[in-house]
Amino acid sequence: MILSASTLPRLPKEINIPADNYFQLPEKVMQFGTGVLLRALPDYFIDQANKQNIFNGRIVAVKSTTQGNADAFGNQNGLYTICVKGIEQGKTIDDRYINASISRVLSAVTEWEKILQYGHSNDLEIIISNTTEVGIVLLENDNIFANPPASFPGKLLALLHERFIFFEGNVQKGLVIIPTELIPDNGVKLKDILLILSKQNKLSDEFIFWLDKYNEFCSSLVDRIVPGKLNAADKISIENKAGYEDELMIMAEPYRLWAIETGNEMVKRKLSFSECDEGAIIAPDITKFRELKLRLLNGTHSLNCGLAVLAGFETVRDAMENAYFKNFVRQLMQVEIASSVVNDQITSDDAWAFGNKVMDRFSNPFIEHHWLSITLQYTSKMLMRNVPILKRHYQLSENVPACIALGFAGYILFMKSRKGENNKFVGNNGVRDYPITDDKAATLHAKWNAEDIPGTVANILGDENLWSMNLLAFPGFKEAVTRNIESLISNGVKASMQHALNKKQTDQ
Repeated sequence: MILSASTLPRLPKEINIPADNYFQLPEKVMQFGTGVLLRALPDYFIDQANKQNIFNGRIVAVKSTTQGNADAFGNQNGLYTICVKGIEQGKTIDDRYINASISRVLSAVTEWEKILQYGHSNDLEIIISNTTEVGIVLLENDNIFANPPASFPGKLLALLHERFIFFEGNVQKGLVIIPTELIPDNGVKLKDILLILSKQNKLSDEFIFWLDKYNEFCSSLVDRIVPGKLNAADKISIENKAGYEDELMIMAEPYRLWAIETGNEMVKRKLSFSECDEGAIIAPDITKFRELKLRLLNGTHSLNCGLAVLAGFETVRDAMENAYFKNFVRQLMQVEIASSVVNDQITSDDAWAFGNKVMDRFSNPFIEHHWLSITLQYTSKMLMRNVPILKRHYQLSENVPACIALGFAGYILFMKSRKGENNKFVGNNGVRDYPITDDKAATLHAKWNAEDIPGTVANILGDENLWSMNLLAFPGFKEAVTRNIESLISNGVKASMQHALNKKQTDQ
C-alpha cells in the first residue's frame, strides 16, 4: 500500500504516525521549492515541532517547474519518510520518521492564481525558499504581473504585492522571509533584489515602504548532507519492514543546522520551531556558524581532497577508514585550522565541538561522498576557504603549519596535468587518470615543471592572480610545500602524512 493519510491507521504500531489533529493545523508557511534539502532540514524541524505541539503550522509548497514528483505529493497527501543514517557522538544512527509538515503542493506553472490567493491568508506568516544559488538573482525587467513571473524574486514580489493590496497595506500582515540558498547574506541580497524589481515594475511608494519596513528578511545558513533517494535495495528493504511504499522517501545524515539571523523578538516567537531541536538556531549574527562551516568542514575537505585522490581513495568514507588518514584529518582540522578560527565570537570549545561533529560526518558509513566531486573548482575553493586560514595562522605563529603545507602540496601535485581528449586537462595518481575540472587548470598546467619543483611551487604560490596575495611572503611555507611535493612523489601520501604529523609534534 502507498503511504497516505488514509493508510496511516493500517501501519504497524511501532511506527510513530502523526496524530489526527496534525492534519487540521493551519497553513502558516509558504515554501518555494520541494527539493530534498528543504524536506530534510526546515521541514524536518517544523514537523518535529508540530509533533511536540510547539509550532503548530503546516507548509504550502510551491513547485516552479513541471518536472518531478508533484503527483507523488498529491497521492501521498504530502507525507514522506526521512531515513536518518550516520554517526552522532560516535554512535551509529539509523532512524526513520514520517514527515507530515507539507499540507499541499501548488504548481507555479499551472496554479499561479491559487498561489496568489494563498497570499490572502491570515494564517500565512513565513516564507522559506531554496531555489539553488542561481535563484536569488535579479532578472532585468521581470514582469511581476505575468502568470507567473519568470524568476523566484519576481514570484515572491508578486505574492507580497498581492498581499499588500488585499490587506490594504496593513502593517501587521508583513511576513518573515527566510531564504536558505547557499550564498552569504542571502536575506539581504533577496530584499535588495525585490526593492529593485519594485521600482522596475513601477510599484507604488506605499508598497515599497511596506515591503521595506514591515517584512523581515532573515539571512540563514543551512548545513545537512542529504543524498536524497535511497538505492533501490535499501528502499525496498525499508518499505517491506514498514509495510508501505513511499515514492518520496529520502535519506539524510544525523547532523543538522539551520542558523537564522534575527534579533527581532516578534520574529523569534513566529519561528517557535527552533525550540524543538538544538540544530535550529536563531541569533542576531550567524557569522560564527558560517565561519565554522567554511573553515573546519569545507576547508578541511579542500585541503584533503587532492591528497585523497593521489592516495587512490574514492570516497570520504574510504579515506576515514584508514587510521593514518583519519589522524591527519583530525590534526589538520582540530589543531591547525581550529586554532586559526578562534576569535571574539568563536571559542576554542566551539571549534573543538564543531570539529568532533565534522569527524562523525566524515566517517558516515552510509554516504558515498566522492573526493573527485570535492575537487570541482579546486583553486577557487582553496582561495576562499584556506588562504585566509593560512594568513591568520602566520599572524598568530612563526611556525610553518605542517598539515596545511601538505594540503597545499597535495593541491599542486593534483593539478599537474596533461591535455586529454577535447583538450580537457587530466591528472594521474600513478594508477589511473582523473579529470581536472577547474577554470584555473590551464594556468597550473603552464606553470608545472617536473624538472624544477621549487620553481613550480614559487610560480604557483607567488601568483597574486590566483590567491589575491603573494603566498611566498609566509616564511618557510614555500620550502615546506616543495619538500612535501617531493615526498609525495617519492614516498607516497601515507609516509608524507606521517612526516607532517611528526613535524607537528616537534613544533609543539
